[in-house]
Amino acid sequence: MDKIKASEVFVTIVKQGSMIKAADYLGMSRAMVTRYLNEMEEWAGVRLLHRTTRKQSLTSVGEMVYEQSLQLLEMAERIPANIPKERHQISGLVRITSSQSLANSILSVAICEFMQRYPLIAVDLQITNQTVNLVEERIDIALRITNHLEPNLIARSLATCLSVVCAHKDYLAKKGIPQTPDELAQHQCLTYRFFGRSLWEFNLGDERYSVPVGGNLSANESVVLLQATLKGAGISLQPYYSAKPYLDNGDLEQVLSDYQAQPMGIYAVLASRQNMPAAVRALLDFLVEWFSSSPYWFALSGKSLSESFGVI
Repeated sequence: MDKIKASEVFVTIVKQGSMIKAADYLGMSRAMVTRYLNEMEEWAGVRLLHRTTRKQSLTSVGEMVYEQSLQLLEMAERIPANIPKERHQISGLVRITSSQSLANSILSVAICEFMQRYPLIAVDLQITNQTVNLVEERIDIALRITNHLEPNLIARSLATCLSVVCAHKDYLAKKGIPQTPDELAQHQCLTYRFFGRSLWEFNLGDERYSVPVGGNLSANESVVLLQATLKGAGISLQPYYSAKPYLDNGDLEQVLSDYQAQPMGIYAVLASRQNMPAAVRALLDFLVEWFSSSPYWFALSGKSLSESFGVI
């Protein structure tokens, strides 16, 4: 781990009086601050801080390390940064993680466009539907679709993810077409992540609906549920970007089109904003720009749906 960065974090903890305040000051997650402090104490071989729930203070060795850290940071400031300014000069490895559906439908295109713009930057894309620990897994950017970000996370909003309720025509011919959200209780609903019953939430004007649904199949990845829906296994709630090609070609039919499924945010989650490597900054800025201007994303985002429902 970078000893200069660890020293900066340690000095900030001392100056701010707590690790929580240091994390806020540095724009860094609390987990990352804790890791840097642990590394400092491992290097020193002893505890550097006395910590209780109410206060902290330097140990005798901590006082010496604090003074040495100040000197190290002062020396580091005198070394000029040599960061490439031109796009084609930026290099490095960026590790990102994403769900399978987002990677298949969106990132497979966005990342290729990014690499054309930044040919010296390598991207390691890890596909998982689990919420990973960015610090432990050494992830630079995690792409997440959610409305419930943990409060200590550092996140950049990228876009809105709309969802649609859909089914294969053969299933609807056999089981009928639900006309209201409550009628979903009579159907095989392919649910996401949890076995048993889950809630699908809808808006119709000012009305809000939370409908418990269930069925014989549940999965922790929407791509599996999409394939099952195409086989006529039931009704599923899908990201619009995944379902749109099948809605367009007639393989799937939208159900409850008058009702707006609850939109979710697409976020880029970071371990820290502080001293971000140029390659990571380049990818983050690119994604912000791409989601706001890409014709490919606009075609899959369901913008016409969002306008009809009054979603910005």
